[in-house]
Amino acid sequence: MNQIERIRHFEEIFEETTAAVDKLADALENYSAVQEKYFELMNYYGSDWLKDYDADESGKVPKDLKRGVLSQDGVYDLLTKNRELQIKVLEIFADILRKG
Repeated sequence: MNQIERIRHFEEIFEETTAAVDKLADALENYSAVQEKYFELMNYYGSDWLKDYDADESGKVPKDLKRGVLSQDGVYDLLTKNRELQIKVLEIFADILRKG
């Protein structure tokens, strides 16, 4: 690889990596910003959720009300996906730190 090819090659890597780092920084900032709300949702799932779910099943909740949060698996799936994502992030960062 000659000098020009090398510079082009590493410029491409630089641009791609910069974009990925910027996206990750934005995603982590957004993720961090919703954590209080996430824990509020988890508390709801452990307390009043069942009452609201039963009311919906009994037809006491208006059918035109958006109620994805009352799906049997929706909140649980979010909890599971969030936990798996946290583990994946830790594994990725641990691997990167070992290499660096």
